[in-house]
Amino acid sequence: MLGAFVRAFSTPDLRNKLLFTLFILTLFRIGAVVPAPGVDSAGIQQCLQLATEEDTSGVYGLLNLFSGGALFQLAIFALGIMPYITASIILNLLTVVIPRLEALKKEGQSGQAKITQYTRYLTIALALLQSSSMVAMARTGQLFQDACHPSEYLTFLGTPTEWLSTVTIVAVMTGGTAIIMWFGELITERGVGNGMSLLIFTQIIAVFPAELGRIWNEEGVWMFSIIVAAGLVLITGVVFVEQAQRRIPVQYAKRMAGRRTFSGTSTYIPLKVNQAGVIPVIFASSLLFLPQMVIGLMGQDPDSRVVQILSTYFDPTGTHPVYMATFFLLIVGFAFFYVAITFNPTDVADNMKKYGGFIPGIRPGRPTAEYLDYVLTRLTTPGSLYLGVIALLPMLALGASGASANFPFGGTSILIMVGVGLDTVKQIESHLQQRNYEGFLR
Repeated sequence: MLGAFVRAFSTPDLRNKLLFTLFILTLFRIGAVVPAPGVDSAGIQQCLQLATEEDTSGVYGLLNLFSGGALFQLAIFALGIMPYITASIILNLLTVVIPRLEALKKEGQSGQAKITQYTRYLTIALALLQSSSMVAMARTGQLFQDACHPSEYLTFLGTPTEWLSTVTIVAVMTGGTAIIMWFGELITERGVGNGMSLLIFTQIIAVFPAELGRIWNEEGVWMFSIIVAAGLVLITGVVFVEQAQRRIPVQYAKRMAGRRTFSGTSTYIPLKVNQAGVIPVIFASSLLFLPQMVIGLMGQDPDSRVVQILSTYFDPTGTHPVYMATFFLLIVGFAFFYVAITFNPTDVADNMKKYGGFIPGIRPGRPTAEYLDYVLTRLTTPGSLYLGVIALLPMLALGASGASANFPFGGTSILIMVGVGLDTVKQIESHLQQRNYEGFLR
C-alpha cells in the first residue's frame, strides 16, 4: 500500500490533484479555527471547558461534529457544510413534488446545472438563517447553556456599534458557507474525490484526536481500549455492508443503429443493501432536534407540561427508550422514503425496454418494474434495519460506559467516514489502473 502511495505521487497529474486537494482541505481547517470578528477566542475556550462539564451536546451536537468543532468556537466556518447538505436534501425532495424541477432533472447536464444553482441560493438562505439564530443564542448565553456570560466571549456587547458587529458576524459566517461551497466544487473539478464529501470527512475526523485524548484521560486505559476496539469492529462491519450489493443481470439483444450492428451484451444493475446511504440518519437526527429547539424557545420553563414531557422522553443524550425507539423508527421510515424517490423501477424498466434490454426470465415493461420493486423492497428492509442498529449501538454502548454523547464513534460519523473513504480510494485506484498500475490497494 505504501508503494501505491509512492506511485500515486510519482504520476504528475495525479500528484497535482492530490496536492491540490490537501491544500484546499488545509485552508478549510484554518478557517474552522479562525474566530469571527468580535469573538474572543480565549473566552470561547474557557466557556467551552465549562460547558463540557455540563454536557452541552444537545441541540447542536451533530452540527458541531459536522463543523469540526468550529460551531462552538464561533469561527468563520462555524456552519460548516450542513447548510449545503440541508439544501441538497430539500431540493431532492422537491424534485418529486414540483413538476418543473422534475423536468429539469430529466434535461441532463443543463438541467442539473440549474438545480445546482438553486441549491446554492437555498444554501445561502439557510446559512443566513442559521448564522442569525446562532449569533442570537450566543448573545443570550444559550449557546453554552448559560455556562458563562456572553460578555466573556463577545467583545462588542454594550458598545454603540453592537448591532453593526452582530450583522458583521452573520455576514462573515454566511460568506464562510459560500467559500466552503466553492472549496467543494474546486476539489471536485481539480482534485480527487467528491469535494463536499471530503469536506464532511475532514470535519468529522478533525475531532477524533481531542475526543480520544479526553476519553483516555477521563475513562482510563482499559475503557479507552475497549471503546477503540469496539469502534474498529463497528467500522469493519460497516465496510462489509456498504460494499454489499445485489447484481441483477441484464441482457441486451442484438440491434442495428443506422448501418452499424451492435451485438448483444450482458451487464447488471447494482443495487446496494444500503441504497439510501447516510441520508435517513441525518433526516432522523434533524427531526429529533426539534423538541430541544422547542424547549429553547419556551425558555426551559420547569413548570411547563410540554417542557417536562420533551425533557423527559427526548433527552438529547439519547438514553431514554422512547427517544431511541423514535430514532430507530424514523431511520427505517426515511430509508424506504428516500429509496422510493431516488430509484424509480418504472423508469429503469422503460429505459431497458427502449434499448432492447431485459432481465433473463422476466418480461420487459411492467413485469420488470414489479420485479425491480420487489427486489428493492427486500434489500431496503435489512438495509434500513442496519442503519437503525448502527445509529443506536453507539448510544447504548456510550450510555452503558458513561462516556460523553459527543464521542465521534457515532453511527452518522462512521457511515460518512467509511463511505467517503471507500469512494475516494476507488477514484485514486481508477487513476492508477488507467496507467497500468496494480492499484491503490493490492
